[in-house]
Amino acid sequence: MSCNLILFLYMYKNQLATDHCLNRILRLQAKNLKQSLSKEESISQGFLTVEHNLTLLQEMNHPHPHEVITFQNEVVAYALVMLKEMKNAIPILVALFEKVNELSYKGIPLRDAKYFIMGQICIDKVHRGKKLFSKLYDGLAQRMSHSFDYIITEISSYNLRSMRAHENYGFDLLLNYTADGEEWNIVIIDIKNR
Repeated sequence: MSCNLILFLYMYKNQLATDHCLNRILRLQAKNLKQSLSKEESISQGFLTVEHNLTLLQEMNHPHPHEVITFQNEVVAYALVMLKEMKNAIPILVALFEKVNELSYKGIPLRDAKYFIMGQICIDKVHRGKKLFSKLYDGLAQRMSHSFDYIITEISSYNLRSMRAHENYGFDLLLNYTADGEEWNIVIIDIKNR
């Protein structure tokens, strides 16, 4: 890695989301929701499905804070932590929790496993292609592996950019299923043995 690249990456700082960061997360989220993007942009750049509000983000942020990356003191990327206890907080994600609890991974029933849901990952468009996806997940895995074995998330099959990024990072496909006319993929990564 060149010195310039190392210096450049150093300017991006992983940190835990404070309450001060949450409004910035919501602003970044709003710009990347599927309904905020053209069809062409959602295909090429990926998209977000779930819209959160401040109260919900605050609840999700404790006891395990979200992971954010800042650049010049602005949140440019985030990964939301969602614990099993939040399973009824977002109606569209109830099916995800139900399906996960029916599955096994490497012979272990997930209903008995220590996992959390990565509730959403987003990188500001102008900061994409700079390894921030891996930086977010590396930060989450390092911090959360003391309490959890797995990170699980769900991705729309139409979100090809996200599917490729998760596959390249090392996530395994657990289940592909269709709900309400949309095809979903539940993916998992073992953060204890990565």
